Amino acid sequence: MGSLLEELARREAAARRRIEGLRQQISELTERLGAEEDRLSRLVVTRETVEEILGEAASLVEEPEEEGGSADAAGTEEGPPEVVRLGVVTVPRWRSGMGTKVLPQAYRDAVEILVDGGGPMRAGQLLVAMGLQDAASTREGLWSKLKRLVERGWLEEVGAGLFMVTEQVTGQVTGRASKRGPAGSGDGIGSSPPQ
Repeated sequence: MGSLLEELARREAAARRRIEGLRQQISELTERLGAEEDRLSRLVVTRETVEEILGEAASLVEEPEEEGGSADAAGTEEGPPEVVRLGVVTVPRWRSGMGTKVLPQAYRDAVEILVDGGGPMRAGQLLVAMGLQDAASTREGLWSKLKRLVERGWLEEVGAGLFMVTEQVTGQVTGRASKRGPAGSGDGIGSSPPQ
């Protein structure tokens, strides 16, 4: 009988130690959770502030189009005057009449390749079309650029990881492309009515 009581006491002590260990882990995890929640809160505020600044920068980028009276101001026959950059590379929201010249070069290349491609493409396919190596890091970088173009109304994501130019942008770009050669070749690129 004594050995049974000793065994129960031993098991009770072990259970108490496990409970104390779990309480300590809960305390540590609660502290870590609080720190991560603080970090998340700071990141959200930072992102919102950056989006606000970039939104203002995008509107500044578009202002010269309204002022630009002469084609010589930009140094080209078409397109807005020189784009104003405020220390960051901006991707303005697409608006009617806005050409790809307002986009940074990598973004512009992606949009023009998608228009020429005639259908949805993945980031890896775009990299190959750009003459770049299809490595994971470059694919992820381009993928984030494509997502930004979707957010700003230049592209649409038609499936998981499949991107194509919106009809409005296609119409705008192919309207200019028709001066270089035939825009529609039966592949759907020139399906938007001319504007």
